[in-house]
Amino acid sequence: MTDFNAIDALLADARTPADLPPAEQRRALRQALHLTRTQVAHALGVSPSTIGGWETGRDPSGELREKYAYFLNGAQEKLRTQHDTPAHPHAGPAGEPTAADETEPPPAPQPCVLCGAPATDEVEGYPQHLHPDDCTHPTPATPQPAAPPEPTPAAAPARAPENRQEPARRRSPQPPARTHDLITRAVQDALDTHAGDLTAATAELQRRAIPDAMALLDATRIGARYDIVGHPPLPDILRKKSAHGADEVWEARPHWTRLAPPPTPGDITALDINGAYLSALKTHLPLGALEYSTGNVHSRRRAGIHLITPPEWDHHPYLPNPLGNREEPGPVWVTEPTLRLLQRLATDQYGPLCDPPVIHESFTSGATEQLFEKFRQALRDAREKAITEEDEVTLEYVKSMYSKFVSTMGESNYNRALYRPDWMHIIRSQAFVNLWLKAHKAHTAGLTVMRVMGTDELHIAGNWRQVFTEGRGVSQVKVKDVYAATDTSHR
Repeated sequence: MTDFNAIDALLADARTPADLPPAEQRRALRQALHLTRTQVAHALGVSPSTIGGWETGRDPSGELREKYAYFLNGAQEKLRTQHDTPAHPHAGPAGEPTAADETEPPPAPQPCVLCGAPATDEVEGYPQHLHPDDCTHPTPATPQPAAPPEPTPAAAPARAPENRQEPARRRSPQPPARTHDLITRAVQDALDTHAGDLTAATAELQRRAIPDAMALLDATRIGARYDIVGHPPLPDILRKKSAHGADEVWEARPHWTRLAPPPTPGDITALDINGAYLSALKTHLPLGALEYSTGNVHSRRRAGIHLITPPEWDHHPYLPNPLGNREEPGPVWVTEPTLRLLQRLATDQYGPLCDPPVIHESFTSGATEQLFEKFRQALRDAREKAITEEDEVTLEYVKSMYSKFVSTMGESNYNRALYRPDWMHIIRSQAFVNLWLKAHKAHTAGLTVMRVMGTDELHIAGNWRQVFTEGRGVSQVKVKDVYAATDTSHR
C-alpha cells in the first residue's frame, strides 16, 4: 500500500528552483557593485572560474543555486536603492539624460588591460591592444596616492559609473612571493603530512595538481582587468562525437621518422625538450566567445580555429609535414598556431617551403598572448628554483600542474571549472609548432633530423650542441638517449 505520509513529506520538502536572471545580467549586476569574481566566489564557497561559468550561461543547482539567487536578488535590491537617490543635476525627468549627455563626445582611449597604454579596441568590454606589436611589455601597476577629485565643469557632465574605468580600479599589484608561496606551502604541507616521505608526498601533490593549478591561476589573475571566460558557447566542431571520441579539430601532432640513414656515420642523440606545455602557454588565445566567419581572410589580431585546405608538402624525406601525420585528403580544421606556421613557411624567409594554406571558414575572437603569462612565469620560476635546489618533489609537482592543467582544459571530469577545448587544442598545437621549429633550426644548421615525436622528442645526427644548449631549463634540452644509426629499435 502506498505510504501517503511519505508522499506528503516529499511534497512538503519539494522546492521550486530559485529563479535566476539571464546570464548576461549576472555579470552586469556584479560589476555594477564593483565586485570581483574572486570576492563573490569566496562568499559562495566556489572558485572564481565557477562564477565565470555561471555568468556565461551555466546554471548552478541545489543549495548553490539558492545562494547565488540570494546574492543576485540582493544585488538588484541594492542597486535599486542606490538609484532612488537624487538624480544627476544634468538629468531630466526620472533621471533621463538631457541633450547635453547625448551630445557628449565619445570616451577617450582607455588604458590597455595588458600594458596600460591608451587603446581604442575592446574585447569582452575591456580596452586592449589586439595586436602584440601595438602593446608595450606589461608591467605591474604601481599604486599611486589618491588625488583630490577635480571639479567638473558645468558644460561637461560627469561620466556615468560604468565608464570602463572600473577594470583599471580593480587591478592591484600582488606581493612578488604570493604565487610562489602557494607552491612552497603545498609541498611543505605534503611533506609534513607524510612525515618526510618523498614518494608519498610527491604522489599526493600529483593527485591534487589540477585543483592546485586552478588555485594558482586564480591567484595570478587577482587584480587583472579582464576575466577569463570559462564556459562560453562552443561550435559543434569543438564537441566530442561520442563519450570516448574526439572533436573535429586537428592538432598536427608530429610522428615522423626519417627513412634514409644519416649521410655520415655516427651516433644519433635523442633530445628531450624541457617544459613543452609550459612554454606553449604563451600563445595567441581567443578571449571571448568564438565568432563564425567565411573566406580566405586571416586577422593576426584574432585567434581561433580554421577550416583550411593544407598546401602540398614536398620535404618529407628530411623534415616532417607541419600538419603531422594526417593521411586524409581535403580540408581540415586546424588551430591558430598551425595556421600561422603554414603561413610563415610560405614566406620568402623560409624558401618558401610551401604555398599558403587556403582558409574556408573560421571561428575566432580577439586574442592575446598574455592570458596565462603570470601563471606561466610563476610555474617557470618555481621549476627553476626546484632545479637549482635539487628539489625533485617540487619539480614533479610543478610538472603535473602545467601538464594536467592543459590536458583537462577540454571536456574533462577532472576539471569542471574551466571548459575551453579551443584553448586546449591551441596550447597543444603550439607545443607541436615549437618542436617543429626546433627541428627546422637543426636542419638549417646542417644537422640531420632523424625523428620528431609528440611535443618534446627530437632525434639528431651530428653535433647538436652547436645549435642547442644542454640543461634542465625551459629553453634548454636534455639527452634522453644515444644510439647507433643502425639500431632499428628506434624506428
